[in-house]
Amino acid sequence: MMFPVSVIIMIADWLFNRLLANSCYRAARKIRSYGFFLRNLSSKQQSPSFPSVAKCDLENRAFDTLVCDMNGVLLRSQSFFPYFMLVAFEGGTIFRAFLLLLSSIFLWVLDHELQLRVMIFISFCGLKVKNIETVSRAVLPKFYLENLNAQAYEVLASAGRRVVFTSVPRVMVEGFLKEYLRVDGVIGTELHSVGDYFTGLISESGLLVKHRALKEYFGDKKPEIGLGSSSLHDHLFISLCKEAYVVNKEDNKNSASSIMPKSKYPKPLIFHDGRLAFLPTPSASLSMFMWLPLGIALAIFRIFVGIMFPYKLAVLLATFSGVRITVKGFSSSPISVQRKGVLYVCTHRTLLDPVFLSTTLRKPLTAVTYSLSRMSEIIAPIRTVRLTRDRKKDGQTMQRLLNEGDLVVCPEGTTCREPYLLRFSSLFAELADEIVPVGMNTNVSMFYGTTASGLKCLDPIFFFMNPRPSYYIHILEKVPKELTCSGGKSGYEVANYIQRQLADALGFECTTLTRKDKYLMLAGNEGFVQDKRRRF
Repeated sequence: MMFPVSVIIMIADWLFNRLLANSCYRAARKIRSYGFFLRNLSSKQQSPSFPSVAKCDLENRAFDTLVCDMNGVLLRSQSFFPYFMLVAFEGGTIFRAFLLLLSSIFLWVLDHELQLRVMIFISFCGLKVKNIETVSRAVLPKFYLENLNAQAYEVLASAGRRVVFTSVPRVMVEGFLKEYLRVDGVIGTELHSVGDYFTGLISESGLLVKHRALKEYFGDKKPEIGLGSSSLHDHLFISLCKEAYVVNKEDNKNSASSIMPKSKYPKPLIFHDGRLAFLPTPSASLSMFMWLPLGIALAIFRIFVGIMFPYKLAVLLATFSGVRITVKGFSSSPISVQRKGVLYVCTHRTLLDPVFLSTTLRKPLTAVTYSLSRMSEIIAPIRTVRLTRDRKKDGQTMQRLLNEGDLVVCPEGTTCREPYLLRFSSLFAELADEIVPVGMNTNVSMFYGTTASGLKCLDPIFFFMNPRPSYYIHILEKVPKELTCSGGKSGYEVANYIQRQLADALGFECTTLTRKDKYLMLAGNEGFVQDKRRRF
C-alpha cells in the first residue's frame, strides 16, 4: 500500500513544485522581458521588422522554396486548443474532452511549451494511433479549411516547393497539409508511442524549435520565402530566409481578404466525419457541455413525439420544441391512380430523411436501408426493410414492396453533409414508372446526425440534440413517363437525369463519387457492416 501513495506524492510534488512553479517563474520573466521590450519599442517608435504578407510578390515563384508555420500563419487562429479538443472528443471520449476543457482554466498560467505538453498529454494519452490518424484525415481538414488564411495560402500556392515547420504534433497536421495544400515536407513535434497506443508524451527530441529545425533541414542553404506570425520566435525563424513576411494578428481578425471562401478551397471538401459541427474554442466547448443535459432530454422528447403521436400533432410539437421543417412543392392530391405504389427518390442527408418525408406527406411509407443499426430500426416510426447489396435480390424486394404501397429509396447509398450529390444507383429506375424526386437538406449548429466511423445508433439522438435543427424538403414533379425506362430510357440515363434535377433544385453539385469512396476516405473500409449477431 505504501508504493502507490509514494508515487502519488511524487507526482503531486512534480506537478505543483516543478510544473506550476517553473511555469509561473517563466511567465514572470517573460512579462518582465516583454515589458522592457515594449517600452523600448515604444520609445524608439520602431516599425515592424518584416513587411506584411500582403506585400509579397507572387510572380515567378515556381522555383522558389517557401517555409512557414501552421497556427497563426496558414491558420487565422493563434490558438491550437480547438484542434486538441477535436482530437479529445472525436478520437477519445466526451470525458476526455471535458478534462481538456477544465485544463484550459490554468493553461494561461503556463508558458507555450508547457501548454502544448499538457494539451498533448490529455488529448493523446492512451489513444490508438489508428484512431488519431482517422481523426486527422476525416475530421480536422474541415476545420482547417474554414480557418485557412487566404492571403497566406496564395503565397504558399505560388511557391514551387513548400515546407511547413510546426511545434504541434506532426500527426495532427501532416495529412491535411499534404492532401489539401500539396506541401512537400512537414516537420513537427513527434509523439512517443508504445505499440499501437500513444503515451501522451513527446519523443526524446522534444518540442520542435523551428529555427533549429530549419537549419538542420536545409543546412547552409537559405529558403527563398519565409512566412511567420508577429511573434519574436517567428521573427528568428523567418530571418533565416532570403525574403521574410509576417501575418499580423490584426489582418487575421479584421481583414475580410484573409477569409477563404468555400469556392476557393484548394480542394473541394466533399466528405468529412465527426460529431461536432462547430469549432470547439474554450467558450464554445463550455456552452456545449452546459447544453448537453437539456439537449439529451430534448432529443428523447422529439423522438418520442415522432413515434407516439399522429402526423399533425407530431409536426406541431416538433416545431414547438425548436425543429424547423420547410416544405416546397407539396401536393396533397394523389399522384398515382394505379395499384402499384409511388417510388420517392430522395437525396440522403441523415437516417431521418424517410421519416420527415412520411410526416410531411402525412401517410405511411416504407424505407429500404442498407446498414441501419438495430436501435434505429426499433425506434423508427415507419417500416424499414434491409437490402443485401445483391442487385437481383434487392430488385425483387423493392418490386414486392412497391406492389404493397409507396416506397422511399436513397440511391446515393450513404449520406453526404456538403452540397454535393453522390452517384445515383440505377436499380430504382428499372423498377418503377411512378417516380417522384425529393430534395432533402438539413442544417445543424452543434452536432452532426451522421457518422462513418462512430456509432450509427446515436445518429438520430445527436441530430435532435441540436438546439434548432432544420429540415428542408423539396418535392419535385413526377418524372414524365417518356423519361423513364418504360419510355425507352436506360436505367443509368434516368438515374443521372434525376440526380441533375435534384442538384439543380437544391443548388448542389453532381459527382461520380460513391459510398465506397466515402468510407475508404473516412473510415479506411468499404462501408460494409458485418452482422455481429452471429457472435452471440
